[in-house]
Amino acid sequence: MANAIDRASTACLTVGLLTPIAGYLYNLGGLRDGMNVWMLAGLVGWLLTALILHYLARRVLKGLRQ
Repeated sequence: MANAIDRASTACLTVGLLTPIAGYLYNLGGLRDGMNVWMLAGLVGWLLTALILHYLARRVLKGLRQ
């Protein structure tokens, strides 16, 4: 279960953070022109989701140590 949750956090990081950054660097779809507060809020939201999922996976593993 911890592996599945951690893979979900990795997917959130890849889809929500790394992909838009790559699109911005290569200016795919005119991302440099459309960068605004909403896009930055989305990036932060995806990052927070990935961190929360990673934290939950660590909590699942701590439950196994008893």
